[in-house]
Amino acid sequence: MPTSLFDLYKIGVGPSSSHTMGPMRAACRFARELAERGVLDGVERVRVELFGSLALTGLGHATDRAVLLGLAGNEPASIDPAQMELTVAEIRSLRLIHLAGTRPIAFHETRDLVFNREQMFPPGAQMQHPNGLRLAAFDAAGAILDERTFFSVGGGFIVEDSFACAAANQAIAEKLQAVTPFPFRSAAELLAIAHANELSISQLMLENECALVAHDASFAPVEIVREGIDKIWSAMQACVERGVAAEGILPGGLNVRRRAHRLAERLREREATGLHSDPLAPLDWVTVYAMAVNEENAAGGRVVTAPTNGAAGVVPAVALYYDRFVPESDHEGMVRFFLTSAAIGILYKENASISGAEVGCQGEVGVACSMAAGGLTAALGGSNGQIEHAAEIAMEHNLGMTCDPIGGLVQIPCIERNAMGAVKAVHASRIALNEAETHKVSLDQVIRTMYLTGLDMQSRYKETSQAGLALNIIAC
Repeated sequence: MPTSLFDLYKIGVGPSSSHTMGPMRAACRFARELAERGVLDGVERVRVELFGSLALTGLGHATDRAVLLGLAGNEPASIDPAQMELTVAEIRSLRLIHLAGTRPIAFHETRDLVFNREQMFPPGAQMQHPNGLRLAAFDAAGAILDERTFFSVGGGFIVEDSFACAAANQAIAEKLQAVTPFPFRSAAELLAIAHANELSISQLMLENECALVAHDASFAPVEIVREGIDKIWSAMQACVERGVAAEGILPGGLNVRRRAHRLAERLREREATGLHSDPLAPLDWVTVYAMAVNEENAAGGRVVTAPTNGAAGVVPAVALYYDRFVPESDHEGMVRFFLTSAAIGILYKENASISGAEVGCQGEVGVACSMAAGGLTAALGGSNGQIEHAAEIAMEHNLGMTCDPIGGLVQIPCIERNAMGAVKAVHASRIALNEAETHKVSLDQVIRTMYLTGLDMQSRYKETSQAGLALNIIAC
């Protein structure tokens, strides 16, 4: 299905888009559609089974809490992060869930939420993705009223495993494809269409986004798109501010101390003295911004997928670099940044993967780095060719990156990895802007390479916490 900027950049909660937001959305949809199908009043019990990476790292990624909140009718975009733990604690203490926010049913977590750690995929599923969950509703006699299987495929996206849903999604995709004035499936096609119509990548994306919202817009579509981008940018800035202000120990048991606040204080002290002018100080701030976001994410706070929660710090850190350290930065440049970065993200989403459980962290921080590099290049006035080059450079040097979170928590190496990805993005943009547009490796080639590398990677290096740092560092 054609992906929108607003699909890639979704406001939600931490610590994981695939393991928290996706399962919450799936559980919420299941519960709400029980009511729509007219069977909610007959439900006496629900059972949720987790498979693959969701089962192996679900506890560290808050999948259990996400499922409870989703069954209770909560969505990641609207739930109050401050109320999540209170809601979960009440469900657990009472052993009771108000299904879809209305019908109270007994819920015994040890019986009704099953972690199938020895099974990679739900039995009988048509699709095979390592983030699977199956939900079932039963009546008082134990008969199944409804049973559905979902896959959380990265970035908070969920896909239902059924022929009917696949056919419906295909029909919607074809309709949207017809509506979009400049559909593209590859970077080469994107560049060719933009050249033929004398458009920048950001202009082309704006036309596409306007077409996607035009059918139900009460205002001019361009106003809706621009206001949506401003809302995303504001949410990102607010996340950075909260992350920089917060101190203390992150939850989960690793006793990881928040560092963004302390690093920011040291930078401010150096700036205040004015004695030692460091030309690389802006990159230190990029580190602070990225770490602040991912510390907020690790704490379960409000974040924006970019394109995932685990990689949520890269794009805002680079956007803030442009906003605060580039003298000629302006609002139009920021709009170009988000539209262009989304175009690049779409290429990865539709031709490869943005799921760490499927292709490793190259599909999360690597993709975010590529998106940010292209977006920054556009904001700085780079040509379409330079944008494509920057995005290619950024991913080329993230190829093969594993996803090996210690203790199944989105903390080590995830927080620092976002800082490194953001700095790489700035560097990739600078290389592209200072070179001719011709280069040997294309963005399409590197996207294909990333995907094939991910498929070849052993599953224990893909968000299972069974290898890498997760195996060699004691999680205590």
